[in-house]
Amino acid sequence: MIDIKFLRENPDVVKENIKKKFQDHKLVLVDEVIDLDKKNREAQLKGDNLRAERKNLSNEIGNLMKQGKKEEAEEVKAKVQKINEELEENEKLEEQYAEAIKQRMMKIPNIMHESVPIGEDDSKNVENERFGEAFVPDYEIPFHGEILESLGGLDLDSARRVAGQGFYYLMGDVARLHSAVLTYARDFMINKGFTYCIPPYMIRSDVVTGVMSFEEMDAMMYKIEGEDLYLIGTSEHSMIGKFKGQILNKEDMPYTMTSYSPCFRKEKGSHGLEERGVYRIHQFEKQEMIVVCEPEDSWKWYEKMWNYTVEFFRSMNIPVRTLECCSGDLADLKAKSCDVEAWSPRQQKYFEVGSCSNLTDAQARRLGIRIKGENGNYYAHTLNNTVVAPPRMLISIMENNYNPEDGSVTVPEVLRPYMGGLEKITKKK
Repeated sequence: MIDIKFLRENPDVVKENIKKKFQDHKLVLVDEVIDLDKKNREAQLKGDNLRAERKNLSNEIGNLMKQGKKEEAEEVKAKVQKINEELEENEKLEEQYAEAIKQRMMKIPNIMHESVPIGEDDSKNVENERFGEAFVPDYEIPFHGEILESLGGLDLDSARRVAGQGFYYLMGDVARLHSAVLTYARDFMINKGFTYCIPPYMIRSDVVTGVMSFEEMDAMMYKIEGEDLYLIGTSEHSMIGKFKGQILNKEDMPYTMTSYSPCFRKEKGSHGLEERGVYRIHQFEKQEMIVVCEPEDSWKWYEKMWNYTVEFFRSMNIPVRTLECCSGDLADLKAKSCDVEAWSPRQQKYFEVGSCSNLTDAQARRLGIRIKGENGNYYAHTLNNTVVAPPRMLISIMENNYNPEDGSVTVPEVLRPYMGGLEKITKKK
């Protein structure tokens, strides 16, 4: 949510930002907010004047009573009662204006960073940089689901019977590899100075609407029936929610945290061969990182955070690239975002394994996260980034470490200490 003062003073800038996101249907919201804001401020001024008048009349009543002029005092009391009635109606009007403004402001996208490429959808995202050599094998690599099944590590049929499409059983050494990736990711981020945290896996609706747009909420979140609780789609939701309504001490900044959690997503519209494995699923686990910092430091942290993910994947010798998200692919709360994509030698293309975003003060405004400064309180900046999200991560490990001669998969060296020293996962008869 952007600053209403900024919108009031720069309506054309806000409208241009909306146009660059190809959301012209939202242009009317800017004019509506300006009109409602004007009416709200007029109502607030009227309320202030009424309260000032009531205070003066109350003082007059006291003086009249001291002078024994009870009849005149009663007449003034009647005026005060009338003012109270006016104030009550005026306050209701203020509340209505404020709520109408809030509903519209929540739909107006954050101001994008000037470097964001302009484009209608993810087909216009721009490659930034490649890390590691993306090799093209001279042998056939099976579909990742087939590899996992041959290693005795994946059972989709049983999962469908138990929970339906989009769920899975991981077993044996594959399940162990899945856990090893998460444990390694945890230690990797702790060594970067981040505080490890296991957050709540459910959050209330006021946190949901604080961390994402209504459109994202509808497309992603599972609601707990009969309760004001939602299953998290990523631990970033509850991690940023941890600071909701807080005034943070300047000397404690920044907060750098890494969190483990299961994640739950509707994932509407999944289709195709790749979706039938463990690429797009309703339940997965993830290691996340979030930063709450001073406004002037957020872009420095943005660069650090996506670089951590690149370093993490390269430590397992997996080729990756970074992709700059274009304006039409950028969620409304984000000022800038980049995806980290891993190389798939089977498909001979990159696929998304993580996303890093700077939301500037948009989330903080929704959630009321402020920093106590010498000259008053101001909103913090918030950022989030994926460290790793298995089991999707397993696809890149399976394909980049597949041994065609026997169908085994080599365990990346950095993961072997978490696998009891195991160097290869072999096929099961």
